[in-house]
Amino acid sequence: MFPLPRCGLEKVDESVWSGIDSASAADTRRAGVDFSASLSPGDVVALQGELGSGKTTFIQGVVSGLGLDSDVTSPTFALVHEYGQPAEVVHIDCYRETSLERWLSLGVTDYFDGAAVCLVEWPEVLAPILPPGTIQLRFSLGSDQHRRLIRREN
Repeated sequence: MFPLPRCGLEKVDESVWSGIDSASAADTRRAGVDFSASLSPGDVVALQGELGSGKTTFIQGVVSGLGLDSDVTSPTFALVHEYGQPAEVVHIDCYRETSLERWLSLGVTDYFDGAAVCLVEWPEVLAPILPPGTIQLRFSLGSDQHRRLIRREN
């Protein structure tokens, strides 16, 4: 279920994915595919980390792992991308919009209704309204330009 031993993937049990030490973008994508196996409609995942730490690449793997054939890009300017019809995955990027009031006026809480997997990059602004049980993932740059560390924090 979690076939990334050469990358240092740690597995706690069949349902809890704990992280990866990724050596490449392909490893990060593959980790997203593996992580997707633990997701269900209604799950909200907060992806925290600096620019270039692999959040969108990981999300590409998640979307692929959930069986969607979509061109996944960061919704930095669009703010939200929906994948599937009806939306099975919602990808929110809070990097450019840092006002919680603005997000509320845009109806962001509608995405937390349980119908789709919701992936939130730069989630700090939404922290006060993220649902209980939100999965927290931390992304960081590794020791060289290709290495990424991804850890589940809860």
